[in-house]
Amino acid sequence: MLKRKQLIGANFSFQHHPLRWTAEKLSAMGFDRMEFWGVAPHLDLFHDNRARLAEVKSILDDNGLSVRCFTPEQVLYPINIASGDSAYREASVERFMRAADISAELGARYLFLTPGRGFECESRETAWAHSVASINRIAAHARSLGVSCLLEPLQRLESNIVTNADQLHALWRALDGDDIDVVLDLVAMATAGDSVGGYFERFGKRIAHVHVVDGTPAGHLAWGDGNLPLAHHLGQLGAQGFAGTLTFEPFGNGSYALDPVSAWRRCLDAIAPHLDHADEE
Repeated sequence: MLKRKQLIGANFSFQHHPLRWTAEKLSAMGFDRMEFWGVAPHLDLFHDNRARLAEVKSILDDNGLSVRCFTPEQVLYPINIASGDSAYREASVERFMRAADISAELGARYLFLTPGRGFECESRETAWAHSVASINRIAAHARSLGVSCLLEPLQRLESNIVTNADQLHALWRALDGDDIDVVLDLVAMATAGDSVGGYFERFGKRIAHVHVVDGTPAGHLAWGDGNLPLAHHLGQLGAQGFAGTLTFEPFGNGSYALDPVSAWRRCLDAIAPHLDHADEE
């Protein structure tokens, strides 16, 4: 059975609230670790500076929060590490080099990466080559700072490179280094027709982080707003001996951001019966 301490916070859905308010709410919900979504106004890759980073670290410290992984926005954002436009691609890689620096400064173990996407009118092989080259450069820089990378597949509307477990496995094996771990997103898994067992057959203990989200099967919904068998999936994770972290990623249609605390508390209430709370004080 999964343990309560494996569940960490995140600032997903909190983008229309200040970071200090967000950190206070996450702390009040019992979290001491978080996945930090790198989005404005909290901390994005276009407005970070020494003063802002110092302020972010102070806010986290004041609320007893450490960062497990730094996840810069990279889907709905002018960053694309596999872009067919070489200037955009190079600028994106440079931004993610900086993201690795930020990860190290925040004390994060991981920098969170996705494969990007190529032009729809160019070959997938071309986009694939761009993705591999870019991830290798970013991961090498992160490695030099003591930061590892996480890699997550995307849905087809988000990427034309890696959209299922088989493609993720092929990309993962094509990369340099042996310190890149894998993210299992339950909605991405469902939309691709994959399974928890299938992920573990391919990646085993290299699955380090899980996004627990509901869907129909897409949607990234709060638990109960979709129809995915989340309790079953969590049981499978426990049966596989999953020892990494998990968090919620409720995006939906944007309405969760109007009252993110309520969305998160619904998720917390729903997951509570499926976690072993014996490790809590």
